[in-house]
Amino acid sequence: PDFLRQLSYDHYRDIRFDPAQALWKNTGSNFQVQLIHPGLLYTHAVAINTYDAEGIHKVAFSPRLLSYGRNKFADKIPPDLGFAGFRLAYPLYKKDEYNHVVVFAGASYFRAVAKNQVFGLSARGLAIDTGLSSGEEFPTFTEFWLERPTPQARVMKVYALLDSQSVTGAYEFTVRPGERTVVDVKARLFERKRAKELGIAPLTSMFLYGEEKPRPPVDWRPEVHDSDGLLIAACTGEWMWRPLMNPDKLQLSYFELDNPRGFGLLQRDRKFSDYEDLETRHELRPNAWITPVGNWGKGHIKLVEIPSAKEGNDNIAAYWIPRNLPPVGQPIEVAYRIHFQSEDPLEGASGRVTATRLGSGDKQELRRFVLDFDGNKLRSLPANAPLKSIISVGQDGQVVQQSLFKNWVTGGWRLAFQVKPPTDKPLHLRAFLQREKDTGTKEALTETWAYVLQP
Repeated sequence: PDFLRQLSYDHYRDIRFDPAQALWKNTGSNFQVQLIHPGLLYTHAVAINTYDAEGIHKVAFSPRLLSYGRNKFADKIPPDLGFAGFRLAYPLYKKDEYNHVVVFAGASYFRAVAKNQVFGLSARGLAIDTGLSSGEEFPTFTEFWLERPTPQARVMKVYALLDSQSVTGAYEFTVRPGERTVVDVKARLFERKRAKELGIAPLTSMFLYGEEKPRPPVDWRPEVHDSDGLLIAACTGEWMWRPLMNPDKLQLSYFELDNPRGFGLLQRDRKFSDYEDLETRHELRPNAWITPVGNWGKGHIKLVEIPSAKEGNDNIAAYWIPRNLPPVGQPIEVAYRIHFQSEDPLEGASGRVTATRLGSGDKQELRRFVLDFDGNKLRSLPANAPLKSIISVGQDGQVVQQSLFKNWVTGGWRLAFQVKPPTDKPLHLRAFLQREKDTGTKEALTETWAYVLQP
C-alpha cells in the first residue's frame, strides 16, 4: 500500500517485530527468527517457510506479531500483507541473549555480523549489468525455506529462490555465527537471456571519504566509510590492494584474473579516532572476504564506484564476472564462502597498505602520494635494510621523485613519491616494496597498491 511505501525512515523504524513471538522461541534452540515488515525501501513481500522432518510449514503474516509505535495505520494493514524478509538471531555473547547475526531483506541483499561488530556492508545473490548505461537489473529472492535447527545446532541452513527478467536460480546458505560469521553459498542459476554482465558473489558497501583527502567542510568526522578498500588474492600468490574512492563521476575498474583465490571489501581503519562517531561506529563494521569453491577459471573482478553526497547510499560494488558461461538455458553452478570478520585475510607477516594520502606536488603539474606500509616483516627490518620501492605508472605518466624510509612512529615504512599525470585522462598507478636477499633473489615484502588518479 502507498501509505507504507511513503513512510519516513523514523516512522518505519517504529514498526517493530515482537521478539517474544520469534520462530523457535522457548524451544532451547540457538537460533531464532524475527520477521521484517514491508515498507519504505522494502516494497515487496516474500514467501517464508520453515521445514523439518514433518514437512514444510508456511509462516503466516499477522499484524499481531508486530507493534506499530506512533504510527496510526495498524487497523489498515492487510491481513495477507506478508513479510519483507527476516533476521536470524543467535547468542553471540550470552546464552540467553539473542543477537541479530544475519538479515535477508530487499531484492537479493543479505548482511551479516560476527562477534563485536555492527552491521555495515551487504552481500547480494547476484548482480546484473551494474553500472552500465543500459541500466541495472535487480534480481530478487522471492521465497525462503528455513531449516528448523536442533537445540544443539550451531549451524543453520536457508534455501531461497531467486528471480529476475534475465535469470532465475536456487540458493543454499549455510550460516555459522561466531567470532567470525561464515556463510557458505551454493547456487544453480539459469539464464533466460544473456545479460551483458553477470556478477557473481557481489558485495555492496559505502565510501563517502577517507584519509586520502581533507574531510568536507560540512562534516566534523575525520572519515566516513563502511569499507576503505578492495583486496584481491590471485592464484599466483600476489595480493593487490585498491583503496576505495568517492569519484566525481561513475568509475568502473576491471581486474583480470585466472582462478582467483579470493577477494573482498575491507575496513582497515580500525581505530575509533579514525571516525570519532559514537553512533555509527564505523570502526566496528565487518570485512567481507569471498573464497571461491572450485576453479572459477578466467574472468575479472569489477569494482563499481558511484559518486555520492550522502552516507546513506551504498555507492560501492565489487563482484566476479566469469569470462565463459554455458549456453543460455543450461545451469551455471556457483559455490563460495563469505567470511564476515574484523581480521584482515592477509596474514600479519605480510606487508599491507594502511594509508593512502594525496596532495599537491612541488610544482603545479605534480601530484604527491604518501603510502604507509605495515606488517611484521617490515617492522623487524632496520632503517638501513635494502628495501626498494617498485612504482609503475601508465604510459602517459611520469614518476619525478620518490623516497622510502622507516616510519619510526608506527614501525612500518613510508613511501612518498610525486607523479606528473596527463591532463586529460586517468592515470593508473601501482606500487609495492621488495627486498634483495643475500643470494641476489628479490622478495616482494608487501601487497601491490593500485590506484586510479583522475584528471
